Amino acid sequence: MNEERYASRVRQALNHGLKDIPPASARRLEAARHLALSRQKQSAPQMVLAGNKSSTFHFGSDNRYLRQILAVLALLLGMWISFYMDSNKYITELQEVDSALLSDDLPPEAFLDNDFFQWLKDDTSAE
Repeated sequence: MNEERYASRVRQALNHGLKDIPPASARRLEAARHLALSRQKQSAPQMVLAGNKSSTFHFGSDNRYLRQILAVLALLLGMWISFYMDSNKYITELQEVDSALLSDDLPPEAFLDNDFFQWLKDDTSAE
């Protein structure tokens, strides 16, 4: 709060002293102000990838859409890899269950039993 009050007092003192400045000095101050503002509005430096000058890639505002497209493509690639790995895991689990059932010493009549199918349904729904 003290900084705001100090800034306000400085502004008031400068505004009060503005009446005492001769017109020629005021014009020179205004010209200096315009010169300072024109130098301040220089463009910000752009980032450039290292390499030879013919193959540089500028990260400027003109490549904003390219960066957005690349970000979306990276997101989609990540999602695809995640779904692919999950489906592979699911298929592997199913293969293990099928091989365990087929390698078991159950007689073929057990696969025809309705209670056996009910047990299979109850067992898979618990997961």
